[in-house]
Amino acid sequence: MKYIGLSTQIRKNNFNSFLLLIAFPILLMGMFYLIVFFVVEKNNSGYGNDQSTDPNLAFLSIAPFILIGVGIWFLIAWLGHAAFIRLATGSKPLERKENMRVYNLVENLCISRGMKMPKVNIINDDSLNAFASGIDEKSFSITLSKGIIEKLNDEELEGVIAHELSHIRNRDTRVLIISIIFVGIFAFLAELAFRSLRFTGRGKRDSKGGGLIILIAIVVTAIAYFISMLLRFGISRKREYLADAGASEMTKKPYALASALRKISVDPFIEAVESRDVAQLFIDNPQISTRRSGSWNNLFSTHPPLDKRIKLLEQFV
Repeated sequence: MKYIGLSTQIRKNNFNSFLLLIAFPILLMGMFYLIVFFVVEKNNSGYGNDQSTDPNLAFLSIAPFILIGVGIWFLIAWLGHAAFIRLATGSKPLERKENMRVYNLVENLCISRGMKMPKVNIINDDSLNAFASGIDEKSFSITLSKGIIEKLNDEELEGVIAHELSHIRNRDTRVLIISIIFVGIFAFLAELAFRSLRFTGRGKRDSKGGGLIILIAIVVTAIAYFISMLLRFGISRKREYLADAGASEMTKKPYALASALRKISVDPFIEAVESRDVAQLFIDNPQISTRRSGSWNNLFSTHPPLDKRIKLLEQFV
């Protein structure tokens, strides 16, 4: 894959960020509108015309509260994303005195590109994986597993670090964090609707009518969640190819990154990672369950197959 240039990629990803900030709220409001519409229409069917409620007015009356709630959720997630990711991955800061080798590799690559050095974290796991995260220079970080540090030689580890630095330079991490936050909202609402159906089904009074409303909410939130994942997948796969190309341009050693990916493919599974959303940050998906699933799940994979990435890297040699 031809590398399209840093400035062009940053512009594209900034535009993607803007589209995501627009697309996800529109999808969210559309979801709530459909739920309100079906609920109001069901209630109207039990009254005369004089007592009917306009679905549009009902939606407009609750829309400000929805926007405020989503805004609070987004603000908390945006400000606390670094802490949340550390908790989800079990990562800890790696001090310079603990591993001068890693710091020298990161620092040299940053100097060569005029970048401010990101924070460096480590996951105490013998498997091989790594990821970058952050939304600005204050929060940018690179996280490496203990296994990837110990099992890769200097050239291979340099290629992995360059790959993660390319994500930071291309502003991929910002786009992904925005998508994780919004997809998390839809996942929460879908789970809430499903649990409400189970609770309503156990009720004794008006469980049939309430169950129908909750069932409608489940269908609508499930569809919205599915669409939100498609929006995320639209930007997830290509970024890995571009980061591989960026790493090759940065180190001039595509063969080293290809070799690193071969070693990573043997054991990328980080036990601490349980969140599917956080898993998409890694250089390869660190979840065993995702790898062992069938073709349906592969269709919605956030990562392109490693063998394809390796073949593309070998074309640079």
